[in-house]
Amino acid sequence: MIYKVQNNRIMLGMAALLLGWMSSCGGGAKTQTTIVEKVRKPNIILLMADDQGWGDTGYNGHPELKTPNLDDMATNGAVFNRFYSGGSVCSPTRGSVITGRHPLRYGICNANCGHVKDQEITLPEMAKGEGYTTGHFGKWHLGTLTRDTLDANRGGRAHFDKDYAPPWDNGYDVSFVTESKVPTWDPMITPPKSAGDVSGHLKEGAPFNTFYWTGPGEIVTDNLEGDDSRVIMDRAIPFIENAVKDDQPFMAVVWFHTPHLPVLAGEEDRAMYDHLSEDQQHYYGVLTALDQQVGRLRQTLEELGVAENTVIFYTSDNGPEGKAVQGRTQGLTKGLKGRKRSLYEGGLRVPGIIEWKGTIQPGTSIDAPTFTSDYFPTIANILGVDIAANQRPYDGVDLFPYLTGEMQKREKPLAFAYQEQLALIEEDYKLYRANENQEFELYNIKNDPNETVDLAKKQPEKLAEMVEYWKKWKVSVDRSSEEGDY
Repeated sequence: MIYKVQNNRIMLGMAALLLGWMSSCGGGAKTQTTIVEKVRKPNIILLMADDQGWGDTGYNGHPELKTPNLDDMATNGAVFNRFYSGGSVCSPTRGSVITGRHPLRYGICNANCGHVKDQEITLPEMAKGEGYTTGHFGKWHLGTLTRDTLDANRGGRAHFDKDYAPPWDNGYDVSFVTESKVPTWDPMITPPKSAGDVSGHLKEGAPFNTFYWTGPGEIVTDNLEGDDSRVIMDRAIPFIENAVKDDQPFMAVVWFHTPHLPVLAGEEDRAMYDHLSEDQQHYYGVLTALDQQVGRLRQTLEELGVAENTVIFYTSDNGPEGKAVQGRTQGLTKGLKGRKRSLYEGGLRVPGIIEWKGTIQPGTSIDAPTFTSDYFPTIANILGVDIAANQRPYDGVDLFPYLTGEMQKREKPLAFAYQEQLALIEEDYKLYRANENQEFELYNIKNDPNETVDLAKKQPEKLAEMVEYWKKWKVSVDRSSEEGDY
Protein backbone atom coordinates (compact mmCIF):
# COMPACT_ATOMS: atom_id res chain seq x y z
CA MET A 1 0.00 0.00 0.00
CA ILE A 2 1.19 3.49 -0.86
CA TYR A 3 -0.89 5.21 1.81
CA LYS A 4 -0.82 4.49 5.51
CA VAL A 5 -3.96 2.97 6.99
CA GLN A 6 -4.79 4.24 10.46
CA ASN A 7 -8.40 3.18 10.66
CA ASN A 8 -9.41 -0.33 9.62
CA ARG A 9 -13.11 0.45 9.84
CA ILE A 10 -13.01 3.08 7.11
CA MET A 11 -11.06 0.75 4.83
CA LEU A 12 -13.52 -2.08 5.42
CA GLY A 13 -16.37 0.31 4.75
CA MET A 14 -14.76 1.50 1.55
CA ALA A 15 -14.21 -2.08 0.49
CA ALA A 16 -17.90 -2.82 0.98
CA LEU A 17 -18.89 0.23 -1.02
CA LEU A 18 -16.46 -0.53 -3.84
CA LEU A 19 -16.97 -4.29 -4.16
CA GLY A 20 -20.00 -4.13 -6.41
CA TRP A 21 -18.51 -1.38 -8.53
CA MET A 22 -15.23 -3.26 -9.09
CA SER A 23 -17.04 -6.49 -9.89
CA SER A 24 -19.24 -4.85 -12.49
CA CYS A 25 -16.14 -3.37 -14.15
CA GLY A 26 -14.25 -6.65 -14.13
CA GLY A 27 -11.59 -5.12 -11.89
CA GLY A 28 -8.56 -7.21 -11.10
CA ALA A 29 -5.62 -6.42 -8.84
CA LYS A 30 -4.50 -3.44 -10.92
CA THR A 31 -7.99 -1.87 -10.90
CA GLN A 32 -8.35 -2.43 -7.17
CA THR A 33 -5.02 -0.72 -6.43
CA THR A 34 -6.04 2.29 -8.51
CA ILE A 35 -9.35 2.64 -6.72
CA VAL A 36 -7.79 2.25 -3.27
CA GLU A 37 -5.24 4.92 -4.14
CA LYS A 38 -8.08 7.21 -5.14
CA VAL A 39 -9.94 6.47 -1.93
CA ARG A 40 -6.91 7.38 0.15
CA LYS A 41 -6.49 10.80 -1.52
CA PRO A 42 -9.92 12.02 -2.62
CA ASN A 43 -10.57 15.70 -3.17
CA ILE A 44 -12.97 17.19 -0.62
CA ILE A 45 -15.53 19.94 -1.15
CA LEU A 46 -17.74 21.30 1.62
CA LEU A 47 -20.69 23.39 0.47
CA MET A 48 -22.89 25.33 2.87
CA ALA A 49 -25.88 27.59 2.33
CA ASP A 50 -26.75 30.33 4.82
CA ASP A 51 -30.21 30.10 6.45
CA GLN A 52 -31.59 27.49 4.03
CA GLY A 53 -34.48 25.68 5.71
CA TRP A 54 -35.20 21.97 5.91
CA GLY A 55 -37.96 22.40 3.36
CA ASP A 56 -36.00 24.61 0.94
CA THR A 57 -35.08 22.05 -1.72
CA GLY A 58 -36.92 20.43 -4.56
CA TYR A 59 -35.92 16.91 -3.53
CA ASN A 60 -37.54 17.46 -0.13
CA GLY A 61 -40.88 18.37 -1.66
CA HIS A 62 -40.91 22.18 -1.92
CA PRO A 63 -44.05 23.15 -3.85
CA GLU A 64 -42.40 25.87 -5.97
CA LEU A 65 -38.63 26.05 -5.54
CA LYS A 66 -36.46 24.63 -8.34
CA THR A 67 -33.16 23.07 -7.25
CA PRO A 68 -32.40 20.54 -10.02
CA ASN A 69 -28.69 20.23 -9.23
CA LEU A 70 -29.19 19.61 -5.52
CA ASP A 71 -31.91 17.15 -6.47
CA ASP A 72 -29.45 15.38 -8.76
CA MET A 73 -26.85 15.27 -5.98
CA ALA A 74 -29.45 13.73 -3.69
CA THR A 75 -30.35 11.11 -6.31
CA ASN A 76 -26.75 10.22 -7.04
CA GLY A 77 -25.45 10.26 -3.47
CA ALA A 78 -26.63 9.92 0.10
CA VAL A 79 -29.42 11.96 1.69
CA PHE A 80 -29.49 12.38 5.47
CA ASN A 81 -33.13 12.50 6.51
CA ARG A 82 -32.31 13.81 9.99
CA PHE A 83 -29.35 16.09 9.43
CA TYR A 84 -28.73 18.91 11.91
CA SER A 85 -26.63 22.04 12.00
CA GLY A 86 -24.24 22.22 14.94
CA GLY A 87 -25.97 25.40 16.11
CA SER A 88 -29.09 27.39 15.34
CA VAL A 89 -27.12 30.42 14.08
CA CYS A 90 -24.26 30.72 11.63
CA SER A 91 -20.93 31.09 13.46
CA PRO A 92 -21.46 28.20 15.92
CA THR A 93 -22.31 25.79 13.11
CA ARG A 94 -19.32 26.91 11.07
CA GLY A 95 -17.13 26.30 14.09
CA SER A 96 -18.53 22.79 14.46
CA VAL A 97 -17.67 22.01 10.83
CA ILE A 98 -14.11 23.22 10.96
CA THR A 99 -13.23 21.58 14.30
CA GLY A 100 -15.66 18.70 14.92
CA ARG A 101 -16.29 20.22 18.34
CA HIS A 102 -19.13 22.21 19.86
CA PRO A 103 -18.33 25.92 19.43
CA LEU A 104 -18.73 26.70 23.14
CA ARG A 105 -15.61 24.60 23.70
CA TYR A 106 -13.58 27.49 22.25
CA GLY A 107 -15.72 30.54 22.87
CA ILE A 108 -17.95 30.93 19.81
CA CYS A 109 -21.23 31.57 21.57
CA ASN A 110 -23.19 33.32 18.81
CA ALA A 111 -22.78 35.13 15.53
CA ASN A 112 -20.09 37.83 15.96
CA CYS A 113 -18.96 36.22 19.22
CA GLY A 114 -15.48 34.78 19.72
CA HIS A 115 -13.24 33.21 17.08
CA VAL A 116 -11.43 30.00 16.19
CA LYS A 117 -8.62 29.77 18.70
CA ASP A 118 -5.06 29.06 17.58
CA GLN A 119 -5.00 25.88 19.66
CA GLU A 120 -7.89 24.35 17.73
CA ILE A 121 -6.97 21.86 15.01
CA THR A 122 -8.92 22.80 11.90
CA LEU A 123 -10.00 20.75 8.90
CA PRO A 124 -7.64 22.55 6.49
CA GLU A 125 -4.73 22.16 8.89
CA MET A 126 -5.41 18.44 9.05
CA ALA A 127 -5.72 18.22 5.26
CA LYS A 128 -2.50 20.16 4.67
CA GLY A 129 -0.73 17.67 6.88
CA GLU A 130 -1.77 15.00 4.38
CA GLY A 131 -0.48 16.93 1.36
CA TYR A 132 -3.64 18.80 0.36
CA THR A 133 -3.91 22.33 -0.96
CA THR A 134 -6.74 24.17 0.78
CA GLY A 135 -9.07 27.02 -0.11
CA HIS A 136 -11.95 28.86 1.55
CA PHE A 137 -14.49 30.80 -0.50
CA GLY A 138 -17.46 32.94 0.62
CA LYS A 139 -18.52 33.61 4.17
CA TRP A 140 -16.03 33.08 7.03
CA HIS A 141 -17.66 34.37 10.25
CA LEU A 142 -15.19 32.64 12.56
CA GLY A 143 -13.21 35.77 13.42
CA THR A 144 -12.27 39.12 11.93
CA LEU A 145 -10.17 39.58 8.78
CA THR A 146 -8.50 42.89 9.58
CA ARG A 147 -7.32 45.03 12.48
CA ASP A 148 -6.81 48.29 10.60
CA THR A 149 -9.76 48.67 8.19
CA LEU A 150 -13.37 49.17 9.22
CA ASP A 151 -15.07 46.06 7.90
CA ALA A 152 -18.40 44.35 8.48
CA ASN A 153 -19.49 43.82 12.09
CA ARG A 154 -16.19 43.69 13.96
CA GLY A 155 -13.16 44.17 11.73
CA GLY A 156 -10.95 47.23 12.33
CA ARG A 157 -12.39 48.03 15.73
CA ALA A 158 -9.84 47.94 18.54
CA HIS A 159 -12.10 46.17 21.04
CA PHE A 160 -12.39 43.25 18.57
CA ASP A 161 -8.67 42.95 17.85
CA LYS A 162 -8.50 39.77 19.93
CA ASP A 163 -10.95 38.16 17.51
CA TYR A 164 -8.64 38.49 14.50
CA ALA A 165 -8.58 34.92 13.17
CA PRO A 166 -8.62 34.88 9.36
CA PRO A 167 -8.67 31.68 7.28
CA TRP A 168 -5.08 32.23 6.10
CA ASP A 169 -3.98 31.84 9.73
CA ASN A 170 -6.07 28.70 10.15
CA GLY A 171 -4.78 26.36 7.48
CA TYR A 172 -5.94 27.82 4.18
CA ASP A 173 -3.59 28.37 1.24
CA VAL A 174 -6.15 30.39 -0.77
CA SER A 175 -8.94 32.63 0.53
CA PHE A 176 -11.74 34.73 -0.93
CA VAL A 177 -13.83 35.62 2.09
CA THR A 178 -16.05 38.09 3.89
CA GLU A 179 -16.22 38.44 7.63
CA SER A 180 -20.02 38.10 7.66
CA LYS A 181 -23.13 38.72 5.55
CA VAL A 182 -23.40 40.58 2.24
CA PRO A 183 -26.37 41.11 -0.11
CA THR A 184 -27.08 38.16 -2.38
CA TRP A 185 -26.96 40.45 -5.46
CA ASP A 186 -24.24 43.06 -6.01
CA PRO A 187 -22.69 42.05 -2.67
CA MET A 188 -20.66 45.21 -2.16
CA ILE A 189 -23.63 47.58 -2.67
CA THR A 190 -26.34 48.44 -0.14
CA PRO A 191 -29.70 47.17 -1.48
CA PRO A 192 -33.18 48.61 -0.88
CA LYS A 193 -34.48 48.11 2.64
CA SER A 194 -37.15 45.84 1.17
CA ALA A 195 -34.37 43.23 0.79
CA GLY A 196 -34.33 42.94 4.59
CA ASP A 197 -31.72 43.36 7.33
CA VAL A 198 -30.25 46.60 5.97
CA SER A 199 -28.79 48.77 8.74
CA GLY A 200 -30.31 52.20 9.14
CA HIS A 201 -27.01 54.04 8.64
CA LEU A 202 -26.47 52.47 5.21
CA LYS A 203 -27.95 54.21 2.17
CA GLU A 204 -29.26 52.39 -0.86
CA GLY A 205 -26.67 52.32 -3.62
CA ALA A 206 -23.79 53.18 -1.26
CA PRO A 207 -21.03 50.68 -0.26
CA PHE A 208 -22.23 47.92 2.05
CA ASN A 209 -19.03 48.30 4.09
CA THR A 210 -18.18 44.61 4.06
CA PHE A 211 -15.28 43.51 1.86
CA TYR A 212 -14.02 40.38 0.18
CA TRP A 213 -10.47 39.60 1.31
CA THR A 214 -7.81 37.30 -0.15
CA GLY A 215 -5.11 37.87 2.48
CA PRO A 216 -3.72 40.42 4.96
CA GLY A 217 -4.62 43.87 3.65
CA GLU A 218 -5.81 42.41 0.33
CA ILE A 219 -9.28 43.73 -0.55
CA VAL A 220 -10.86 42.50 -3.81
CA THR A 221 -12.27 45.15 -6.14
CA ASP A 222 -12.99 43.32 -9.41
CA ASN A 223 -15.72 40.88 -10.53
CA LEU A 224 -18.07 41.64 -7.65
CA GLU A 225 -21.25 42.42 -9.58
CA GLY A 226 -24.39 40.34 -9.95
CA ASP A 227 -25.24 37.10 -8.17
CA ASP A 228 -23.06 36.55 -5.12
CA SER A 229 -23.07 32.75 -5.46
CA ARG A 230 -21.59 33.16 -8.94
CA VAL A 231 -19.03 35.66 -7.59
CA ILE A 232 -17.91 33.06 -5.05
CA MET A 233 -17.79 30.17 -7.51
CA ASP A 234 -15.75 32.28 -9.93
CA ARG A 235 -12.96 32.02 -7.34
CA ALA A 236 -13.49 28.44 -6.21
CA ILE A 237 -13.37 26.87 -9.67
CA PRO A 238 -9.94 28.28 -10.67
CA PHE A 239 -8.56 27.00 -7.35
CA ILE A 240 -9.85 23.53 -8.21
CA GLU A 241 -8.57 23.73 -11.79
CA ASN A 242 -5.10 24.72 -10.60
CA ALA A 243 -4.99 21.91 -8.05
CA VAL A 244 -5.96 19.35 -10.70
CA LYS A 245 -3.39 20.80 -13.12
CA ASP A 246 -0.72 20.45 -10.42
CA ASP A 247 -1.92 16.90 -9.64
CA GLN A 248 -2.46 17.86 -6.01
CA PRO A 249 -5.43 16.76 -3.87
CA PHE A 250 -7.53 19.69 -2.71
CA MET A 251 -9.96 20.72 -0.02
CA ALA A 252 -12.33 23.50 -1.09
CA VAL A 253 -14.73 24.99 1.45
CA VAL A 254 -17.46 27.03 -0.25
CA TRP A 255 -19.78 28.84 2.13
CA PHE A 256 -22.47 30.73 0.22
CA HIS A 257 -24.22 33.78 1.68
CA THR A 258 -27.52 32.73 0.11
CA PRO A 259 -30.31 32.92 1.25
CA HIS A 260 -29.27 35.10 4.23
CA LEU A 261 -30.77 38.59 4.29
CA PRO A 262 -30.49 40.97 2.46
CA VAL A 263 -32.10 38.85 -0.26
CA LEU A 264 -32.10 40.03 -3.88
CA ALA A 265 -32.21 37.95 -7.05
CA GLY A 266 -31.39 38.89 -10.64
CA GLU A 267 -34.11 39.23 -13.26
CA GLU A 268 -33.31 35.89 -14.94
CA ASP A 269 -33.45 34.00 -11.67
CA ARG A 270 -36.72 35.67 -10.70
CA ALA A 271 -38.35 35.01 -14.06
CA MET A 272 -39.29 31.37 -13.45
CA TYR A 273 -41.23 32.49 -10.35
CA ASP A 274 -43.06 35.43 -11.96
CA HIS A 275 -46.41 33.92 -10.97
CA LEU A 276 -45.53 34.38 -7.30
CA SER A 277 -45.13 37.42 -5.02
CA GLU A 278 -42.11 39.70 -5.41
CA ASP A 279 -40.67 38.47 -2.10
CA GLN A 280 -41.01 34.85 -3.17
CA GLN A 281 -39.43 35.63 -6.53
CA HIS A 282 -36.35 37.02 -4.81
CA TYR A 283 -36.05 34.26 -2.21
CA TYR A 284 -36.60 31.37 -4.59
CA GLY A 285 -34.51 33.12 -7.23
CA VAL A 286 -31.38 33.32 -5.07
CA LEU A 287 -31.63 29.66 -4.12
CA THR A 288 -32.04 28.68 -7.76
CA ALA A 289 -28.97 30.82 -8.54
CA LEU A 290 -27.04 28.98 -5.82
CA ASP A 291 -28.23 25.68 -7.25
CA GLN A 292 -26.93 26.69 -10.69
CA GLN A 293 -23.49 27.24 -9.20
CA VAL A 294 -23.60 23.80 -7.57
CA GLY A 295 -24.34 22.43 -11.04
CA ARG A 296 -21.49 24.45 -12.53
CA LEU A 297 -19.13 23.02 -9.92
CA ARG A 298 -20.20 19.43 -10.51
CA GLN A 299 -19.89 19.88 -14.28
CA THR A 300 -16.37 21.26 -13.81
CA LEU A 301 -15.39 18.16 -11.82
CA GLU A 302 -16.67 15.99 -14.67
CA GLU A 303 -14.79 17.98 -17.29
CA LEU A 304 -11.58 17.81 -15.26
CA GLY A 305 -11.97 14.05 -14.87
CA VAL A 306 -11.98 14.13 -11.06
CA ALA A 307 -15.67 13.62 -10.24
CA GLU A 308 -15.06 10.03 -9.12
CA ASN A 309 -12.22 11.15 -6.89
CA THR A 310 -14.10 13.98 -5.19
CA VAL A 311 -16.47 13.79 -2.23
CA ILE A 312 -18.94 16.69 -1.92
CA PHE A 313 -20.76 17.60 1.29
CA TYR A 314 -23.78 19.92 1.21
CA THR A 315 -25.75 21.47 4.08
CA SER A 316 -27.03 24.73 5.63
CA ASP A 317 -25.80 26.49 8.77
CA ASN A 318 -29.24 26.63 10.45
CA GLY A 319 -32.94 26.85 9.77
CA PRO A 320 -34.68 29.72 7.96
CA GLU A 321 -34.60 33.33 9.13
CA GLY A 322 -37.64 35.18 10.48
CA LYS A 323 -40.44 34.56 12.91
CA ALA A 324 -42.70 33.49 10.07
CA VAL A 325 -42.87 33.06 6.30
CA GLN A 326 -43.19 36.71 5.32
CA GLY A 327 -41.30 39.41 3.45
CA ARG A 328 -37.93 38.11 2.30
CA THR A 329 -37.89 35.39 4.99
CA GLN A 330 -39.67 32.84 2.82
CA GLY A 331 -37.78 29.76 4.04
CA LEU A 332 -39.75 26.63 4.91
CA THR A 333 -39.25 24.13 7.72
CA LYS A 334 -41.74 21.68 6.21
CA GLY A 335 -43.89 21.84 9.34
CA LEU A 336 -41.10 21.60 11.92
CA LYS A 337 -41.41 23.79 15.02
CA GLY A 338 -39.14 26.82 15.32
CA ARG A 339 -36.80 28.67 12.96
CA LYS A 340 -33.33 30.16 13.10
CA ARG A 341 -32.09 30.78 16.69
CA SER A 342 -34.33 28.01 18.05
CA LEU A 343 -33.16 24.58 19.20
CA TYR A 344 -36.49 23.14 18.18
CA GLU A 345 -36.30 21.08 14.98
CA GLY A 346 -37.01 23.94 12.59
CA GLY A 347 -33.96 25.84 13.79
CA LEU A 348 -31.60 22.86 13.52
CA ARG A 349 -32.76 20.33 10.94
CA VAL A 350 -31.28 21.25 7.57
CA PRO A 351 -30.54 19.72 4.15
CA GLY A 352 -27.77 17.11 4.26
CA ILE A 353 -26.24 15.44 1.19
CA ILE A 354 -22.97 13.64 0.48
CA GLU A 355 -22.08 12.73 -3.10
CA TRP A 356 -19.07 10.63 -4.08
CA LYS A 357 -19.50 9.30 -7.58
CA GLY A 358 -18.49 5.68 -7.92
CA THR A 359 -18.08 5.20 -4.17
CA ILE A 360 -21.34 6.13 -2.42
CA GLN A 361 -24.23 4.10 -3.77
CA PRO A 362 -26.82 6.32 -5.54
CA GLY A 363 -30.10 6.58 -3.68
CA THR A 364 -28.56 5.99 -0.26
CA SER A 365 -30.88 7.20 2.50
CA ILE A 366 -29.76 7.68 6.11
CA ASP A 367 -32.38 7.89 8.88
CA ALA A 368 -30.04 8.12 11.87
CA PRO A 369 -29.58 11.63 13.34
CA THR A 370 -26.33 13.22 12.15
CA PHE A 371 -24.89 16.74 12.24
CA THR A 372 -22.17 19.09 11.09
CA SER A 373 -19.78 18.10 13.89
CA ASP A 374 -19.61 14.71 12.15
CA TYR A 375 -17.78 16.20 9.15
CA PHE A 376 -14.42 16.42 10.94
CA PRO A 377 -14.10 12.78 12.07
CA THR A 378 -15.55 11.60 8.75
CA ILE A 379 -12.95 13.50 6.74
CA ALA A 380 -10.23 12.44 9.18
CA ASN A 381 -11.04 8.81 8.42
CA ILE A 382 -11.08 9.50 4.68
CA LEU A 383 -7.60 10.96 5.04
CA GLY A 384 -6.39 8.17 7.31
CA VAL A 385 -5.82 10.46 10.28
CA ASP A 386 -6.29 9.17 13.82
CA ILE A 387 -7.87 12.09 15.69
CA ALA A 388 -7.53 10.29 19.02
CA ALA A 389 -3.93 11.48 18.92
CA ASN A 390 -5.21 15.05 19.33
CA GLN A 391 -6.23 14.19 22.91
CA ARG A 392 -9.38 16.28 23.07
CA PRO A 393 -13.12 15.53 23.05
CA TYR A 394 -14.88 15.52 19.69
CA ASP A 395 -18.65 15.85 19.48
CA GLY A 396 -18.98 14.28 16.05
CA VAL A 397 -18.64 10.71 14.78
CA ASP A 398 -17.54 9.14 11.49
CA LEU A 399 -20.45 8.98 9.01
CA PHE A 400 -19.13 6.19 6.82
CA PRO A 401 -20.51 3.30 8.90
CA TYR A 402 -23.95 4.73 8.10
CA LEU A 403 -23.12 5.04 4.41
CA THR A 404 -21.92 1.43 4.23
CA GLY A 405 -24.87 0.07 6.18
CA GLU A 406 -22.61 -1.11 9.00
CA MET A 407 -24.63 1.06 11.37
CA GLN A 408 -28.27 2.14 11.25
CA LYS A 409 -28.73 3.75 14.66
CA ARG A 410 -26.86 6.58 16.35
CA GLU A 411 -25.00 5.57 19.50
CA LYS A 412 -23.63 8.98 20.53
CA PRO A 413 -26.31 11.66 21.12
CA LEU A 414 -26.18 15.11 19.53
CA ALA A 415 -25.88 17.78 22.21
CA PHE A 416 -26.70 21.48 21.81
CA ALA A 417 -26.51 24.64 23.89
CA TYR A 418 -27.37 28.12 22.63
CA GLN A 419 -27.87 31.09 24.93
CA GLU A 420 -30.36 29.78 27.52
CA GLN A 421 -31.63 26.88 25.42
CA LEU A 422 -30.45 23.29 25.57
CA ALA A 423 -31.25 20.20 23.52
CA LEU A 424 -30.15 16.60 23.24
CA ILE A 425 -31.07 14.35 20.32
CA GLU A 426 -30.68 10.59 20.19
CA GLU A 427 -32.14 7.96 17.91
CA ASP A 428 -35.74 8.12 19.15
CA TYR A 429 -35.94 10.96 21.66
CA LYS A 430 -35.20 14.65 22.01
CA LEU A 431 -34.71 16.67 25.18
CA TYR A 432 -35.38 20.42 25.09
CA ARG A 433 -35.49 23.29 27.55
CA ALA A 434 -36.04 26.96 26.69
CA ASN A 435 -34.29 28.34 29.80
CA GLU A 436 -33.66 27.59 33.47
CA ASN A 437 -37.11 28.88 34.46
CA GLN A 438 -38.88 26.45 32.14
CA GLU A 439 -39.55 22.74 32.49
CA PHE A 440 -37.67 20.13 30.48
CA GLU A 441 -39.58 18.84 27.46
CA LEU A 442 -39.25 15.35 26.00
CA TYR A 443 -40.34 14.23 22.55
CA ASN A 444 -40.26 10.99 20.63
CA ILE A 445 -38.63 12.82 17.78
CA LYS A 446 -38.61 9.84 15.45
CA ASN A 447 -42.40 9.49 15.56
CA ASP A 448 -43.20 13.13 16.36
CA PRO A 449 -40.74 15.30 14.40
CA ASN A 450 -43.01 18.35 14.78
CA GLU A 451 -42.60 18.17 18.57
CA THR A 452 -46.28 18.26 19.39
CA VAL A 453 -46.56 15.77 22.29
CA ASP A 454 -44.43 16.43 25.39
CA LEU A 455 -43.66 13.10 27.09
CA ALA A 456 -41.72 14.51 30.04
CA LYS A 457 -44.33 13.57 32.64
CA LYS A 458 -45.21 10.26 31.02
CA GLN A 459 -41.61 9.00 30.75
CA PRO A 460 -39.74 10.45 33.75
CA GLU A 461 -37.00 7.79 33.68
CA LYS A 462 -36.14 8.57 30.06
CA LEU A 463 -36.21 12.27 30.84
CA ALA A 464 -33.84 11.86 33.80
CA GLU A 465 -31.46 9.73 31.72
CA MET A 466 -31.20 12.37 29.00
CA VAL A 467 -30.88 15.27 31.44
CA GLU A 468 -28.00 13.48 33.15
CA TYR A 469 -26.23 12.87 29.84
CA TRP A 470 -26.57 16.52 28.83
CA LYS A 471 -25.23 17.71 32.19
CA LYS A 472 -22.15 15.50 31.88
CA TRP A 473 -21.60 16.76 28.35
CA LYS A 474 -21.86 20.36 29.55
CA VAL A 475 -19.20 19.70 32.22
CA SER A 476 -16.90 18.56 29.42
CA VAL A 477 -17.74 21.67 27.36
CA ASP A 478 -17.05 23.96 30.32
CA ARG A 479 -13.69 22.29 30.85
CA SER A 480 -12.84 22.83 27.20
CA SER A 481 -13.89 26.49 27.39
CA GLU A 482 -11.34 26.98 30.16
CA GLU A 483 -8.68 25.62 27.74
CA GLY A 484 -8.48 22.31 29.56
CA ASP A 485 -8.03 20.47 26.24
CA TYR A 486 -4.84 22.23 25.17
